[in-house]
Amino acid sequence: MNRAVRFQLALGLVVSLTGATGLAQAPGEAVYKSKCQMCHGATGTADTPTAKVLKVKPVSDPEIQKLTDKQMFDSTRNGKGKMQPFKDKLTDQQIMDSVTYYRKLK
Repeated sequence: MNRAVRFQLALGLVVSLTGATGLAQAPGEAVYKSKCQMCHGATGTADTPTAKVLKVKPVSDPEIQKLTDKQMFDSTRNGKGKMQPFKDKLTDQQIMDSVTYYRKLK
């Protein structure tokens, strides 16, 4: 009986750890989803109503692709055009993580 209980506890631990890592988000994903997705779209395609009104370009657009990480970081931090600045809402690390996540959406 003792061995069966230990086995069940070990199995439960493995299952719970697997579930926790399976649900983990990439760095920047949570920030992107909460702050950026409404304009840039869930997959970076700029297919939201807000994106259409503001004429947001998709991540795949050549003009967006040619931007450096620094340029994207600066635009996010300080705002650009109709995009609001996020310097008072996000840390520099959160901004960089969201830029990295956004880049992977292409």
